[in-house]
Amino acid sequence: MPNILRVELTSDQEREVRERLRTRDLAPGTRLRLECIRLMGRGLTVPEVADLLECNDVTVRGAVHRFTAGGFDALADAPRPGRPASVTREDREALAALLEASARQGRTWTTAALCDWLAAERGCGYRRPG
Repeated sequence: MPNILRVELTSDQEREVRERLRTRDLAPGTRLRLECIRLMGRGLTVPEVADLLECNDVTVRGAVHRFTAGGFDALADAPRPGRPASVTREDREALAALLEASARQGRTWTTAALCDWLAAERGCGYRRPG
């Protein structure tokens, strides 16, 4: 008979799961694994969690094993290869603020103009498309 996986979370761990799930820029894979742990901590079985989250049982089991081996930090996505993004989170927030203010004024922007604004105002080395 296979082992039945269980996750028992302390109240501090339950709070940490909720806090981590509220993070805006959480990678989808990390969010899925955190949800697996949250639901398993509530006493659901692997098939029930997989059904609720519309994923495979293997995904749920993998999340549980990662959590058991390394805690919450082990649930994060592995680093992606390639050059790091040249536009930071702060740059994106400044861009969003600019676009919201422009929308209130009825102003529209082209992609090329936004790239120029990022380079001039934020110092980003973002290249214009085309």
